[in-house]
This record gives sequence, structure tokens and C-alpha cells, in this order.
Amino acid sequence: MNELLNQYPQEVEQILSGYPEERNRAAVMQLLFLAQRTSGKVSPGAMRDIAEICGISTTDVASIVGYYTLFHEEAEGGGRYRIQVCTDLPCGLRGARDFLAGLCDALGIQPGGTTPDGLITVEEVKCLAACHRAPLFQLQSGDGITYHENQTVELALALVETLRSRQGEGRGDHD
Repeated sequence: MNELLNQYPQEVEQILSGYPEERNRAAVMQLLFLAQRTSGKVSPGAMRDIAEICGISTTDVASIVGYYTLFHEEAEGGGRYRIQVCTDLPCGLRGARDFLAGLCDALGIQPGGTTPDGLITVEEVKCLAACHRAPLFQLQSGDGITYHENQTVELALALVETLRSRQGEGRGDHD
């Protein structure tokens, strides 16, 4: 029984309608995002369901989950919002490593850690495709991804405070 199809029949149909039937495998990333939307992770069962829907192997689906920083196999330890800072070489030359260290210090966590309120996880990632605008990060929430370029620790902390105030007002993005 395909749980993803049972849980989201209209959404799966809408996603698949955007591709010719012989190209269903192209829907993998949209289906992964759908599967992750509620729990914050892509479970092994969801990977099997997506493989079945797309007519590919579970290994193929798992390789996509493992490659892209957009998808998570574990929700534990992850905050409601994930701040993913690019630290590859070009971004590093523009101060990304210092930015990451400063942000984590200000939040009282290490890279990969989550703030005590469970709201923010800061992760180090590679290549967000905007090296010329580093330091930068992508902010992941239940509503999608936003990119924040030419960052300073102060700008990032102001965003964190905005997210915290939204949370306090009951308007979190991951409800």
C-alpha cells in the first residue's frame, strides 16, 4: 500500500500531471518535498512510495535524498527553520566560514546544532550557487526555501528574531 498516494492523492496527481507518463521519474524531487513537508524528513517508507510512483529503484530515490541539502532523512535535532550556510572555497574566500562561526557563537550552538528553543538549526552546506554574493544561506521552512545573500551576523540574527516573533504569534511556517 502506497502511503504517500493515500495521504496526498490530489497533490501527487497534480505533480505527476506536469510530466509525460514516460517521464514520471522527473517528479522525484517534488514528491520528496511533498513527503518531507509534514514530518521534516523523508522516511524509508516514503522513499519506497516515491520509487513506486516514479517507476525507479528505492536506491535511486535515496541517492537524491543523500545528495541534496533540501532533503533530510532525520528530523530529530532539526529546528523548525534550517539555516544552511554555504562554506565551499569561493564562499569561504568571501568570509563564509567566519560568518558561520559568528552566527553559531551568537546563537550558542555549533554547526549542525539546534537552538535550545528548537526553532533554528544551523548547518554547513556546499554550493548554493551564488558565490559572488557570499556569505549566504538558504532558509528552509515548511513553506519552502528563501535565499539570503551578502549576509552579516547582525542581518542573520535580525531574521532569527523575526522568526522567533512569528513563532510567538502562532504563525510558524511549518504548521
